Amino acid sequence: MKIDRMIGILAVLLQREKVTAPYLAEKFEVSRRTISRDIENLCRAGIPIRTEQGAGGGISIMEGYKMDRTLLTRSDMQAILEGLRSLDSVSGTSRYAQLMEKLSAGAEALTPGGQHILIDLSAWSKSALAPKIELLRGAIEDGRQVRFRYFSPKGESRRLMEPYDLVFRWASWYVWGYCMEREDYRLFKLNRMTEMEAGDFFAKRQAPLPDLSNERVFPPLCRVKALIAPEYRWRLVEDYGPDCFAVQADGRLLFTFAFSDEDSILSWILSFREGAELLEPAYLRERLAALGETLYERYREK
Repeated sequence: MKIDRMIGILAVLLQREKVTAPYLAEKFEVSRRTISRDIENLCRAGIPIRTEQGAGGGISIMEGYKMDRTLLTRSDMQAILEGLRSLDSVSGTSRYAQLMEKLSAGAEALTPGGQHILIDLSAWSKSALAPKIELLRGAIEDGRQVRFRYFSPKGESRRLMEPYDLVFRWASWYVWGYCMEREDYRLFKLNRMTEMEAGDFFAKRQAPLPDLSNERVFPPLCRVKALIAPEYRWRLVEDYGPDCFAVQADGRLLFTFAFSDEDSILSWILSFREGAELLEPAYLRERLAALGETLYERYREK
């Protein structure tokens, strides 16, 4: 999350005549080397920053420089704050909102009382998720590998990766990075990662951006047809949209959709109890019937 820290450094420099690198490192909880990289990036962006070595030295913005207050309108700033507060919902802090509010005069107009969009990205596993996000943030910024145990439908494995991006997609958090074992880029779901620890430093690659399209991450491998009881219309609309079914003469809903995983189809059908009938594919009907017989034998009174 380098951009929010760089904006914060710029805000500090605009408010104070001169600061030191150790002061900024402590304030933003990063290393002095990271602060030096941020200062270099700000200079490349056209901010006239001056550094002085020795006693009495420090980092400052050249006299006479002012940030254009028309760069961000009040609506722009409000939208940014709403997005940053959504990140705060993950960690349980107000770090991002406080950072942006420092940049606006009259910030009291942008406090929660004036907002109309509330975004909460936290999950039931928030207490376990927040430390993972913080560890990965630090590893991405510092360029350190991450070791972890990963749980997937194919089994458990030990992985070593070079992390590049944190991703929130499909109501879950992921990390995109280069997997040393697979020698390729992979998207890992944070809730499936355990025993995480930062490892050695690495030279960053020219990493491509992840392809987050549904077709790429959830390839449509199995097309399903099912009849769903009308009282479950809300579930179909919520999960797949209002165009995923057609109302039949008897009121039932003919649902059509392509899934990427056969086992998830069976679980999904069973979640409707007697309110769903799987029509196609035929081989999954057979698997569902066999599963029903197994469950009957297991749970019938003996």
